[in-house]
Amino acid sequence: MSTIKIKQIKSRIGAPANQKRTLDALGLRKMNRVVEHECTPSILGMVNKVKHLVAIVK
Repeated sequence: MSTIKIKQIKSRIGAPANQKRTLDALGLRKMNRVVEHECTPSILGMVNKVKHLVAIVK
């Protein structure tokens, strides 16, 4: 499978607890942090849940 790079572009301050847990599960704990994951349906679902806080990096 291919991989995607995910970058946190907005702060988690003020976000609901379930979105903070999703960011933690993705490995994003600080601003401008970039993580790489396999492009699976579960990862894409988590990215979709916090799409206003993250960006997909090429």
